[in-house]
Amino acid sequence: MIRRDALDQLPVRTALPALRAALDGPGTAVLCAPPGTGKTTLVPLDLAGLTGEGPVRRVLVAEPRRIAARAAARRMAWLLGERVGEQVGFTVRGERRAGPRTAVEVVTTGVLLQRLQRDPELAGVDVVVLDECHERHLDADTSAAFLLDVRETLRPELRLVAASATTDAEGWARLLGGPEGAAPVVEASGVSHPVGVVWAPPERPVRPAHGMRVDPALLAHVAAVVRRALREQTGDVLCFLPGVGEIGRVAGELAGADAEVLQVHGRAPAEVQDAVLAGGSGVRRVVLATSVAESSLTVPGVRVVVDSGLARVPRTDHARGLSALTTVRASRAAGRQRAGRAGREAPGVVYRCWSEGEDGRLPAFPDPEIKVADLTAFALQSACWGDPAAGGLALLDAPPAGALAAAREVLTAIGAVDGAGRATGRGVRMARIGLHPRLARALLDGAPEVGVRRAAEVVALLSEEPPRAYGDDLAAAWRTARRGGDAYGARWRQEARRLASAAGEPSAGSGAGGRGGSAAGAGAGTDGGRTGGGGGAAADSDDAVAGLLAALAFPERVARARGAGSFLMASGTGADVAGAGTGAQAGWGHRAGSAGDGGGSRLRDAGWLAVAVADRPVAAVSARVRLAAVIDEETACAAARALHSSGEEVRWSDGDVVARSVTRLGAIELAARPLSAPDPGLLREAVVSGLRREGFGLLRWSAAATSLRQRMAFLYRELGAPWPDVSDAALLERVEEWLGVELGRARRRADLARVDAGQALGRLLPWASGDAARFDELAPERIEVPSGSRVRVDYGGEQPVLAVKLQELFGLQESPRVAGGRVPVLVHLLSPAGRPAAVTADLASFWRAGYRSVRAELRGRYPKHPWPEDPSAAEPTRHTSARLKRG
Repeated sequence: MIRRDALDQLPVRTALPALRAALDGPGTAVLCAPPGTGKTTLVPLDLAGLTGEGPVRRVLVAEPRRIAARAAARRMAWLLGERVGEQVGFTVRGERRAGPRTAVEVVTTGVLLQRLQRDPELAGVDVVVLDECHERHLDADTSAAFLLDVRETLRPELRLVAASATTDAEGWARLLGGPEGAAPVVEASGVSHPVGVVWAPPERPVRPAHGMRVDPALLAHVAAVVRRALREQTGDVLCFLPGVGEIGRVAGELAGADAEVLQVHGRAPAEVQDAVLAGGSGVRRVVLATSVAESSLTVPGVRVVVDSGLARVPRTDHARGLSALTTVRASRAAGRQRAGRAGREAPGVVYRCWSEGEDGRLPAFPDPEIKVADLTAFALQSACWGDPAAGGLALLDAPPAGALAAAREVLTAIGAVDGAGRATGRGVRMARIGLHPRLARALLDGAPEVGVRRAAEVVALLSEEPPRAYGDDLAAAWRTARRGGDAYGARWRQEARRLASAAGEPSAGSGAGGRGGSAAGAGAGTDGGRTGGGGGAAADSDDAVAGLLAALAFPERVARARGAGSFLMASGTGADVAGAGTGAQAGWGHRAGSAGDGGGSRLRDAGWLAVAVADRPVAAVSARVRLAAVIDEETACAAARALHSSGEEVRWSDGDVVARSVTRLGAIELAARPLSAPDPGLLREAVVSGLRREGFGLLRWSAAATSLRQRMAFLYRELGAPWPDVSDAALLERVEEWLGVELGRARRRADLARVDAGQALGRLLPWASGDAARFDELAPERIEVPSGSRVRVDYGGEQPVLAVKLQELFGLQESPRVAGGRVPVLVHLLSPAGRPAAVTADLASFWRAGYRSVRAELRGRYPKHPWPEDPSAAEPTRHTSARLKRG
C-alpha cells in the first residue's frame, strides 16, 4: 500500500514535471534539491512509474556509499508499503536484494562500474540517477563519463540524472549536455526548516590534524560540545567526526552522558546502521558518525548537529608510492550538508567546533578524488573501457598526468596492461574482481601458491583495513578475524567468500565463509580450499602466507631492517614500526600490539617485512607502518622480482669514488663486492658527480690558479666571447674539455687533490683564434707603477684593484686601465705602513683634490717619507726621504 501522505509531503514533487520533461527531451538533467526534499527517494520512484505517474521504467540509482544505498532502498520500499527486494532493491559489494519485479535498484558507484564493464549497454535500464554527485568520488566521476559515452555511441535513449543538494550545477550541466548545449538544471526549493548556528571553537589552540592524527584536545572539546548541546537543546544529537578511531575516542569521553551513544560508520554492522536509521524508542540518542551520514539518508529524531569540521579523504604520495587516508578540514559545502541534517524534520541547531572567522577560509567544495587519489584503479577501468589515456572521457576534471603515468607503471608491472596501455585479458579479469588492481594481482598470483581460500582470506583483510585493535601484524590480524565475534569479522568472512568465488574456487559458496570453513575456524597452516597448482607454500605458516600476499600486492614496499624498528622499503622510503624512529618520537598514534600475540609489535625485530599499509606523517622523514607481515629475503625477492637488478655501480660517496658490483632489490642493497677494474666511463661520471656535488674545491688551487680564473672571469664579463665563462655551472658543462685528461686518471679524491686547476683552466683560453696571446695584455697579472715596482692586480671583485703605496705613483697622471683600455683599475692608495689611505679610479682628480687632506693627515705620522706639495710632478719612490737624499 503506497503511503501517499508521506509522498505528498516531500517538497521535490513540485520539480518532477520539469524533470520528466527534461528526460523526455534532451535525456539528461541536473537535479538540485536541498536535503530532506525527497531527491533520493521520491524521484527514482516517480521516474520508474511506481507512484502512478508516467510510464513504467527501470531505474538504477548510484550512491557513493553502501550505507546510503541500503538506507535509500529501505526508505523507498517503505514508501511503497513493501519489503526491500520486491519493486525496490539494492546491490552493494557482497550483498544483493533484488528480484524479477525490481524496477528501482540502488547500487554503489563501484557496482555500477562493474556492470558497465560487463554490459556497456546496461540492457533493460532506462534511467540512471547519479546521486550525491557533489562529493566527487572517483567511481562516480568515472561512471558518469562511461554513461555519457554509452549515450553517445550505443544508447542515446538512456536517460541520465545528476542529483545533489550542493554541487557545481553549471559544470555538471555542461558535462551532461555535451556539444549540443548544457543539460537542463531542475531545482527544487523545498520547505527547509531553519537551522541556527552556534560557533563553538576550542578555548585553547589545538594542533592541526595531519595524516590520521587528530589532536586529542580537539576530540575532548567535541565531546564537551556534545554535552553542552544535550543541556541546551532538545532532540537527538548527530556528531560528525573524521573516522572510526575518533568516534571511539569521543564515545569514551561521553561515558555517563544522559543519552544512548551510537556509532555509525562504514564498518558498523548493517543491523546497527539500520537501527540508527530506524529511529529511537523514546530514549535520547547521540549518534557519532563519519561523513557517511552527510547525504542520502535521514537520521530520525535529530534536531542538533555537532560538527568537528574534519573529514577523512584519500591522498597519494606518488613520490613515495604511499596511498592512505588523511584528515583535512571539511569544505563549506560539506558543512552545509551536515548542518542540514538538523533541519530535516523540524527546526534545529548546528554547533560548529571552529570560529566564524575560520569558516570563510574553508574551501568551497571538497577536492575531486581524481585530483588527489591513487589512479591505478581508474587507469585500469579506462583501459578496459578502451580509452587507456582517458582522453576521450567526459570528465569534470582531467586526471593529473603524473598520477596517471604512475598508475600505468603499476598496471604494466602487474601485467594488467600491455606496452601501449591496452588492457590485457589478465587486466580485464582483475577489473572484474572488484578490487584495487594491486590486490587483484595478489589474489590471482597468490592463489596458485597458497590456495584460493587462504589467498582470498588475506586479500579480504587487505581490501578493508582491519580495526586498530587487531594490531599492526597482518598474520595476527588474520587469526583474530578467523576467530570472529565482531562486526568486522562477519564482513570479512562475506568478502572472503566473494573473492574465493571470483578467483575460481569451485566450492567457494559452501567453504570460505561458513563457520566450518577456513575463514571462520581454520588454524594456522590449513588450506581448506586449495586448488591445484602451487608448491609447498600452501602448507606454510600464517606469516608466510600473509607475507607473500602482502608482498605480491605491494612489491615496492618489501622492506629490510635497518635496526631499532627502522626499515628501508624497496621504493627507497624509510619505514618505522611502532615505537621506532620519527613517527614515535613525534607522538604518532600507532596501532596497539598485535592482537592475540601479547603486547608490543613483534614486527620491530623482523629482518624483512611486507608493508601493506603505511603513511608518512607531516614533517616526518620516514613512513609509519600501520599493517605489515614478517617475510624472508626469498619471499621479498620473489614477489618483487621486477625490482631485482645486478650491475656495476661506480658513484661518488662520502667524498670519494666507490666502485662495486651490487645486487639490489629496488633501493635495498642485497650484496656488494669491490670492483678492481671499474668501467672508465663510469669512473669519469662518478668523479664529475663528485665535482658537481662538492664543487671544484676538490682540485688544487694555487694562488696563481685562483688568479688565472679571476682574470678569465673578468675578461668574459667585460668582453664576452671568445673569452670563456668560468663559473661553476659553465665549467661543469665543459668539464671534459678542460679537465678531461685528469678525469681519465682520477680514481679517488686524492687524485683530484693533485690536479693543478690553473694548468687545466688554461686549456679553455682561446688558443685557436689566437686571442690567448693577448691574455696578459688585456688582463695583466701585474702592472708596473712609476716607482718600477710590478704590483699584482686583484681581479676578485667587480672591478680590478691595484693596491700600492701612494709614493710609488708620484708623477702618474691617469689611473691604469685594462681590457684594452676599457676598464680603469680601482687604485687603493696605501700609507707607508701599508694601510689604506684613499681609494680612487681617477688618479688625476685625486692629485688635485683628495691628496691635500691625505698629506695633512699622514705626513706628521710618517715624517721620514716624502710628501711633496705637487705629487703629479714629484719623483716616485719606494724609499724614505733620507734614502732618496743618500741616493
